[in-house]
Amino acid sequence: MSAFLFTEFEGTLPAAWKQKIQVDLNGADYNETLLWKTNEDIVVKPFYTKEDRNHEVINLPKKGFSICQTIFVDDEKIANSLAVDAIKRGANSIQFKAEKKFNYTVLLQNLDVKKTTLYFNFSFLNDEFQIALSNFINSKNTYFQTDIIGNLAVTGNWFVNLKEDHRKLENLVKKTSNCITISADVYQNAGANCAQQLAYALAHANEYIHHFGEEVTSAIHFNFAVGSNYFFEIAKLRAFRILWKTLLSEYKTTQTEAHIFAQPTLRNKTLYDYNVNMLRTTSEYMSAILGGANTIASISYDALFHKSNEFGERIARNQLLILQKEAGFSEAQNIADGTYYIESLTQQLAEKALVIFKQIEKSGGFLHQLKAGVIQKKIDESAKKEDADFNNKNIVLLGTNLQVNKYDTMKNNLDLYPFVKQRNIKTIITPIIKKRLSETIEKERLAKENV
Repeated sequence: MSAFLFTEFEGTLPAAWKQKIQVDLNGADYNETLLWKTNEDIVVKPFYTKEDRNHEVINLPKKGFSICQTIFVDDEKIANSLAVDAIKRGANSIQFKAEKKFNYTVLLQNLDVKKTTLYFNFSFLNDEFQIALSNFINSKNTYFQTDIIGNLAVTGNWFVNLKEDHRKLENLVKKTSNCITISADVYQNAGANCAQQLAYALAHANEYIHHFGEEVTSAIHFNFAVGSNYFFEIAKLRAFRILWKTLLSEYKTTQTEAHIFAQPTLRNKTLYDYNVNMLRTTSEYMSAILGGANTIASISYDALFHKSNEFGERIARNQLLILQKEAGFSEAQNIADGTYYIESLTQQLAEKALVIFKQIEKSGGFLHQLKAGVIQKKIDESAKKEDADFNNKNIVLLGTNLQVNKYDTMKNNLDLYPFVKQRNIKTIITPIIKKRLSETIEKERLAKENV
C-alpha cells in the first residue's frame, strides 16, 4: 500500500485545535463555554489528543470477567438449588450472603467449588466457622468478604469490640486465604465522589496493612459499586489498580494486582418507572467490564421493592450474558488502553485520590478519621452536592425528576421497604448511611397516591 495514504494529512497540534474552536465560538469564551468542572474538581475539556495519554501500564486481569449471582442463605437446600440453576443458566460465580451459620455441605452440594468462583458475605463474624468452611472448600477461587472496618463504618459498631474483632480477623488471616474485603461500595452508595471512593478504599486497605503487616496484602480484595457516569467509572476502576500498585511498591511486596468485585450502584435506582433501572445497570455493567473488574454481580431491576424472584434475576444475569457472549465483551478489559479521554481521567482521578489519601495518613489514618467523623463529613458534603444537582435536574433520573408518569403507582407493589430505615441503637461512631437520590421524591409520591 502506498505510503502516500499515510502522509497525505499533516498532524494538528492541540493549540491549533483550540484556536480553531475559539474562532468558531464567535466571541464566546472558550473556558466558560466548553470547559466544565466535576465534583472531583476535574476540568473536562471538549477534545483530547495523544498528549493527554500517560502511558501508564495497568495490571488488568489476564482473562475476562466472571458473572456473579447473589443468593441469600435462608434455607440451605433452596439456596443450593438456586446456585446450581444459576450456574446452568450462565453464571460462573456465586455470592452467598448469610446472617447466621449454615450447613455448608448441603449448601455446596453439586457445585464444582474448584471451577466456580465463590464469595461469602456474612453479617456476622465467626472465625471458627469461616476457617472450617474454607478448609472444606479448599480453593483459591473462594473469597470471604469480611470487613470489620467496613462493618464499623456502616453500622457504627464493631461486631464485638475493636480488640476481639481484630483477634478473630488475625486468626482468619493466619488460617485462610482471600479473607479480607474492602467495602468501597459503601462510599459510592452513600454519595462519595470518585476521587473520595478511591482514596477511602486505599486508606481503608492501608489500615489493615498497618495492623497485620505487609503479608496481609495477598488476603485483601475489593468491592466497588459502579455508578452511571460512564467514562469516569471506567477510569475509577483503572485508577484504583494504579493506586494499589503504588501503595504496595512502598511496602516492597511481590503482590501487585487488585482483585475487584463490582456491582451496580443502588444510589441512582428508582422505585417509579423501575424498568429504567435495566438501562442504568447495563451502562454500569459496561463500565465495570471496560474498567477491568474481575467479577461483576448482577442486580435485578426490581431489587428495591421485590423479594428475590426468578424473573428479575434472570433478566439481570442475561444483561451480563449478552454483553459477554453477544456484544464482544468477553475479554474487553484492555479496550480502554490508549483512549485519550479515559487515560486522562484515570491519571487525574489517581492524582486527586492520592492527595486525599496522604491527608488521611498524615491525620492519623483511616480508622482515626472514621472515629472522628471526618470521613462521614466529607461524604455527606459530596452527597449534598449530588442531591442539589438532582434537585436542579443536572443529574437526571428518567421517570423520577424528568418526564414523570403521574399515573404510575407503587403503593400496592412493595414487598420490601425501599428507603433508609431509622435505627434506634447506640453506636460508637456516626455510621455512613447509604441512601438513594430519589428517596425524598418517592416518599412524597407514595403519600399522595390514592388521595
